[in-house]
Parts: sequence; C-alpha cells; structure tokens
Amino acid sequence: MNGFDYVIVGAGAAGCVVANRLSEDPGTRVLLIEAGGWDGSPLVRVPKGFAPLMDDPRRAWHYPASAAPGRPETWQRGRMIGGSTSVNGMVYARGGPADWDDLERRGNPGWGWSTMLAIFRLLEDNPLGASPVRGAGGPLRLSSVTGTDQLCEEMIEAAGTLGWRRVDDVNADDGERIGYTMATIRDGRRVSAADAFLHPVRDRPNLTVAVDTRVLRVLVRDGRAVGVGVESGGRRHEHLATAEVILAAGALASPQLLQVSGIGPADTLRAAGVDVLVDQPRVGAGLREHRPMVLQYRLAGPGGYNRRLGSPLGQAAAALRYLATRRGPLALPVHDVVAYVKSRPELDRPDASLLMAPFSAAPHQPGRALELEREPGLMCLGTVARPDSEGRLAITTADPRTPPEIVANYFTTAHDRAVAVDLFRRMRDLFATAPIAGRIAAETLPGPAARTDEEIVEAAVTHGYCGYHAVGTCAMGPDDGSVVDPQLRVRGVAGLRVVDASVLPVLVAGFLNGPVTALAWRAADLILGRATG
Repeated sequence: MNGFDYVIVGAGAAGCVVANRLSEDPGTRVLLIEAGGWDGSPLVRVPKGFAPLMDDPRRAWHYPASAAPGRPETWQRGRMIGGSTSVNGMVYARGGPADWDDLERRGNPGWGWSTMLAIFRLLEDNPLGASPVRGAGGPLRLSSVTGTDQLCEEMIEAAGTLGWRRVDDVNADDGERIGYTMATIRDGRRVSAADAFLHPVRDRPNLTVAVDTRVLRVLVRDGRAVGVGVESGGRRHEHLATAEVILAAGALASPQLLQVSGIGPADTLRAAGVDVLVDQPRVGAGLREHRPMVLQYRLAGPGGYNRRLGSPLGQAAAALRYLATRRGPLALPVHDVVAYVKSRPELDRPDASLLMAPFSAAPHQPGRALELEREPGLMCLGTVARPDSEGRLAITTADPRTPPEIVANYFTTAHDRAVAVDLFRRMRDLFATAPIAGRIAAETLPGPAARTDEEIVEAAVTHGYCGYHAVGTCAMGPDDGSVVDPQLRVRGVAGLRVVDASVLPVLVAGFLNGPVTALAWRAADLILGRATG
C-alpha cells in the first residue's frame, strides 16, 4: 500500500498532461498508472506504423462493440504509455469556436472558446508560426506536409472549383475549407502525448509511473475516493490518494471503472452484481461517436500509395526511404488532406469533415487496422461532425477485466441521417469534378448502386469505421443529472474527478486528440486552483 497526493488512472492524452502539470510542485506526490507497457516499440515513432500496433492486443485494447443492435465490430484504443496518441492517425484539430462556446452555454463556465483558444496557443508549436489563432514554441510539436502526391493536389484543385477555400492552416477559422492535414508529427516522427508531456519530466522524483498495472476499482470510504485497487504482476494491492483520484482512462474505460466501483445506473450495477454506492443513470449513457463513411475509387492509371505500401516489397522500399530520410509515405498522418464542409449550402458553418488520401483500403477484417489494396485507388472518409445519435456503455459483470457492452447506435436521429446523406452526395460531386474526375475509372465502395437515402445510410453502417472519438459517457453539466460538474468533479463522491473525452457532452467538430489535450490542461488549472492559460 503506497500513498500519494494524486493518483491518475490512464497515461493517454489527458493523463500525461495532468501528470506533467500536477508534478510541477516538487512537494506534490503524483502516481500515474497505465494498464499497458512503455511506448518503446520503434513503430510508435513511425507515423504510418500505427496499423500493426492497433492489431496487437498487447498495445491496443480491442473492445467488442456494436454499430447498431446485431451489427458487431471492434473498437481499438491505445494500451501503452501515450494511450491512443501512440497509435492514432495523428490528425490535429481543435474543434470549432462555436462548439466550445456551446459547451459553455450548456452551463459549463470557463469552457468557452476564449478560454480554450488561449490554452491551445500555449500548447502548440505550429510550424506556421504564432498568430492570434495559433501558438508556437509549445510542447505539442505539429507539422503539415504539402505536395505529398499529385492526386492530393488534384483533389484540392477540384474542391476549389466547388468553392472550397484552400488554406495552409485548416484550424485557423471555421469556414468551408480544404488543405493538407495538420498533424502531431515533427521531423517525420510521431509526437504522442508521452513525447510532449511525460518523457520530458520523467526524472522528477515526485512523479511515479506504474506500467502494466490494471486498476480494478476506485476505493471509496465515507463518500470520498481515497485511492484505487490495482492488479500488477499477478498481485493485488492498493494505492492511496490524499488529495484526489483522477480518472483519465478514456470514454470507454472511465465509465466502466466508475460502474464496477458502484457509481452508475443502479439497475445496471445490480444486474452485474455490483453494490450501488451512487445511483447515477448517466454513467455510460450519452455515448456519441463519429462514423466515417467510406467512398473509394479505382484509378484509371498508376498513382497513389497502394503499389508502394500494399505489398511487402513496396513496404520494404518505403521503410528504407523512411529510415534514410524520415520522409515518404511512412512519415505522413493517416490521411493527407482534410476538409471541413457544409452538408447544405445555406448553413452558417461546416457540419461535416472529410479525410482524403491517395490510397484505398482492402476489405476490412474485424479487429484489424487499415490494410491497402494492391491496385491503384483513392479514399475519402466523410463524417457528420456533430452527431446527436446516442449510444451507451454498460458493464455486464463485476469483474473489471470483462469488457463492457458498447452499442453506438449510429444514425438513429433524423439530423444524423440527413447530414450523412447530403454529405455523401457532396463527396461524390467532388470526385466527379475535374481534374480529379479524369483520374478515376470507377467507384468501388460502396459502389454506384447505393443511390437512395436509405442505401447511403446502410452503406455507412456496413462499410464505415469506428471514428475513435467517443465522448459523453461521463458528461459534464450544471445539474445533478450530469455525471461531473463543470470542474469535472464526480457528483456524489468527493475527491474524484474524470478528465478525458468522456466528460464532453457533445462532440466538438473534428478530431479529439487536440481537444482532449487542451481539456486536460484546463482540468489541471482547476485542480490547482489557477487561472486558466
């Protein structure tokens, strides 16, 4: 049994930031617990090395989930130091200003855009330099690689014909725009949360990092969280916290841990054999997730990355180039081009995002990450930026080692179905526009037979992917029905906070790596009682 001031569960985007901030005071004892191991694999540093990492259950959690009832799939999350930032696609976004302001309007003071922009500017090291809307010199090193392949230029040129603005910084405003992906990559190497926030402070004597340690439950005594029970090396023991226990395990693991600790919907807990400490119906409810819709084409001639990355010989050549120069396809994020677009022209701001790349994916294998086709192709993923369909997560046993039941319920609202259908038709319009149209031989996925609204939505569920952006399962809000308050404190239990994507009641437009990093920085200010920024 060991004592600390703060015990942090999960060493992902949020946990690394909070551990960095709380251990700044040498008199504060901080324990950071990670269920996985260290991030020492060379593949972690290689941006395009994420696929074998995500396929490896030692380095990624494989959660059984359902896109809809009776539609099983697998959701992967990082299982090592750095969490999902060590295995993700590295796309860097911040969410739209209106998204953060809406969060504040929902009764969460201090979470508006003016506050969060100041944090983003503090965190960022943007190669485009400092400006009123971006930062330079911060710990989170970014890059944007241009001119990666002629197909990308032709996609961007076609988008310009449709009126989408080409920009160098896709995060600088919230208009309809397209450009090369801003990514958490620098000098051809992944910049994970561990690289940016944990490894630089590992030598602090007051910071302890425990790896290969699974947290089994939060210890609650007389209404207060006093530590966690863990399992490591086949033995069980406890770590006590005199100040706070901070759950930063993500939108899947944090609500599961609350539920097995007796904090959650009473009926769910009793059915699983867990004693009810706090009846909180919203723990695990309100799950929102992106569902990228897939559009793929076969090229009429050579081009793109398939031939270079879709075979062992091509992969070996790309690896040799990467090792020699830190350049080439292996040095790039998951997709080269990103766009933020309106599903309908009368909207005041984009409500959807696109990711595009000069490659096409082979048929998806359950539990496996991206694999490429051999023949030349290209891919576009379209996403409803702010879906309002809600899924749920619920434990089925008291054993924290048993995965929870996860049901996403994609496209169950009229809003999500309408935006998805309108967006998909805009995607097709883009690739019917010169010059990219001249490079295309045929649509291969979902195929031209998918024409009606119902067929497009069905194709999105059947051929789409988990977006890796789950939120809402421990959502913040001003009322007692919300799991955490605007300071991220768990209602009903003193000394316990949740600091990760689960506290966001709605998705901020775009991708979650950046928003969760900034959210954790803001949370550390709240914990320390400091003014944000």
